Amino acid sequence: MNIYKFVVMICVVVGLTGCGAGNSKFQTYNGPKITHVVISKTDRKMWLIHEDKVVDSFPIDLGFAPAGHKQFEGDGKTPEGSYFIDRRNPNSSFHLSLGISYPNDKDIAFAQEQGKKPGGDIFIHGQPNGKRRVGDPDWTAGCISVKNKHIRKIYAMVQDGTQVTINP
Repeated sequence: MNIYKFVVMICVVVGLTGCGAGNSKFQTYNGPKITHVVISKTDRKMWLIHEDKVVDSFPIDLGFAPAGHKQFEGDGKTPEGSYFIDRRNPNSSFHLSLGISYPNDKDIAFAQEQGKKPGGDIFIHGQPNGKRRVGDPDWTAGCISVKNKHIRKIYAMVQDGTQVTINP
């Protein structure tokens, strides 16, 4: 086999396996298991943690009315409290997304007591598909948004069932 055919064959194999594909939508992760995602709304930061060690961190954007705990559908707030990753959406309108288990029983009960709906569909997600997000931070309807290059890493690192703590 001549060198040209060998190089072409290697390029095809690398392309098919996704090795080194930094822009590939789906990445692999072989590091320590992420056991906890901690989000600080005040610091606009997310930390991925294994046991008691920070493995990675990312800047975030929040809902358009970020102060306080999400209570009702349409309030633009990002929830605060303890939740978990309960689903993943590879076909999200926001590149990739990981669902957060909001609302929990307490959130539902409070909203019902007020005669309102608690809202839902809270995700950690990337930027809107087909659009480049620019402008003001805190633009979502209550979700936690990161850059697309970051959601690709987060999506690979964080598994369903991972604990999520969202702090004020």
